Amino acid sequence: MNQPRPLVAGNWKMNGLRASVSEAEALARRLEGNKTVETQVMICPPATLVALLAAALDGNSILIGGQDCHINPSGAHTGDIAAEMLADAGASAVIVGHSERRADHGETSKAVRAKAEAAYRAGLTAIICIGETEAQRKQGETLNVMSEQLSGSLPGAAVSGNTVIAYEPVWAIGTGLTPTLDDVGEVHQHIRTELTGRLGADEGAAMRILYGGSVKPGNAAELMAVENVNGALVGGASLKADDFWGIISVYSGR
Repeated sequence: MNQPRPLVAGNWKMNGLRASVSEAEALARRLEGNKTVETQVMICPPATLVALLAAALDGNSILIGGQDCHINPSGAHTGDIAAEMLADAGASAVIVGHSERRADHGETSKAVRAKAEAAYRAGLTAIICIGETEAQRKQGETLNVMSEQLSGSLPGAAVSGNTVIAYEPVWAIGTGLTPTLDDVGEVHQHIRTELTGRLGADEGAAMRILYGGSVKPGNAAELMAVENVNGALVGGASLKADDFWGIISVYSGR
């Protein structure tokens, strides 16, 4: 089976003001000027910029995603945002279960699954994040944690067309640390095996598995070359067009 088309998604986290639109527009010009880049590109800005970026990039190939959503389509949930609202603002995907949400907001895999189901309801792709802590890795629990988080977070309706898995070792996010290439390969192979066991050979092979955790222009090429790595979920390096392009361009002419 052919490899799934790669996806490089930028998670801006709680960064970005209206002036940041210029970075996205600069990235769009880079993509327009290089038709050999064989990957999908997505930016997931804070909710305040979703509609603004969607309008600014209208007609461009860059996709827009949200960073989180509520499980309900509407209601008395002050400060939350529904998946339907993100779709209405121009998003085509939403990140759910990022480790910062799991840690800072106590999100369980059950809650992540409900959010992924909300994304499907709104016609969005769910980018489901999983990853182990440093303590779990030191205890040799990484693969067990992957199995548990996948089992708890992946809805029954998940297919390759509505779901992307992002593996982000918690201890590598924003720290400058990355696992070895062998470690990345082992975890991604384990995730692939879990997916094919659950979804069947075809769907399991077609679902994209992204790597995230201190991905930078300097290490992107070797990380993206690892088997079963179908792109990247990029944090800080996605905030500047030059840095983000340095990662995206790894897929130029492949």
